[in-house]
Amino acid sequence: MALLSHFVILGLLVPFLSYGRGEEVTLFNQPTICNSQTCHFLEASLNINPASIGGAEIAIVDSVALEAGRIGGETFMELGKSGTGQVSIYVVDSGDTLSEIAEMHGVSINTIIWANDLRNTSIKEGQELLILPISGVRHIVKSGDTLQSIAKSYKAELDDILSYNDLSTDSKIKIGDAIIIPNGIISASANIKSSLTQTSSSLPTYSGYYLRPITGGRKSQGIHGYNGVDLAAPTGTPIRASADGTVIIAKSSGYNGGYGLYVVIKHSNGTQTLYAHMSKINVSVGQYVDQGEIIGAVGNTGRSTGPHLHFEVRGARNPF
Repeated sequence: MALLSHFVILGLLVPFLSYGRGEEVTLFNQPTICNSQTCHFLEASLNINPASIGGAEIAIVDSVALEAGRIGGETFMELGKSGTGQVSIYVVDSGDTLSEIAEMHGVSINTIIWANDLRNTSIKEGQELLILPISGVRHIVKSGDTLQSIAKSYKAELDDILSYNDLSTDSKIKIGDAIIIPNGIISASANIKSSLTQTSSSLPTYSGYYLRPITGGRKSQGIHGYNGVDLAAPTGTPIRASADGTVIIAKSSGYNGGYGLYVVIKHSNGTQTLYAHMSKINVSVGQYVDQGEIIGAVGNTGRSTGPHLHFEVRGARNPF
């Protein structure tokens, strides 16, 4: 099978992602970037509780650092609280088919379709696909959801959901949390919205709260991954704080899971903003910044194909 696709196995870092550990990021190892001819691909875990047999402790999804387990929570301090399978990103190359990609990763075709909000099996070169670690569904919690109702919606076993996500029947879930549903299915009659649609619709809107972080430039990619947009601009273009807040991460060197140089600011409304691929950083952890204050400059660091700012909003809709 001549698949020349880049496969980014993203499993690394970050003690700051768990509750009560808001320290600086520690990089344990660099992500492996390769193609299907040079990588040794591991079959996705089909064990309902892969934590019992080891596996990745940390995953990077679309260059977003996550503790493996419950994936895609609202803010960096709230991402995943357990250690289960690894989520990865597969970059489609010429000649790839969805069935081949699914077989390579040991998951069903529908698992990939549902995780990426695809309308059919058509894919194109350069497209990034979210690959779950097990066949099933990634569900974004919305208002009124309970673990029992989620299990029923996807015709899944509640015990499997609890075990895989390291939850109990008493665990509290909140809007915006992401839960993997092992062996879950989305039926046409169920009229269940995709995970991407749920993510957008369930997040609050703070009209006028966020300032566009750069002046000029253009949006080179709309909402993708974890509520991020790409704003293309020349290297050196000033990056400004989108809202008042405190710097909780400022990485001035390293690959950092594809982010390159990046900054995260925590805001008074409980949300966070992330600024990635910077060429330089002008702030430090613990520093308070005002809205519009210059925090660094546009660059091309990390996993980037040209100078741009990758800008994410955690805990609210991205207005850009």
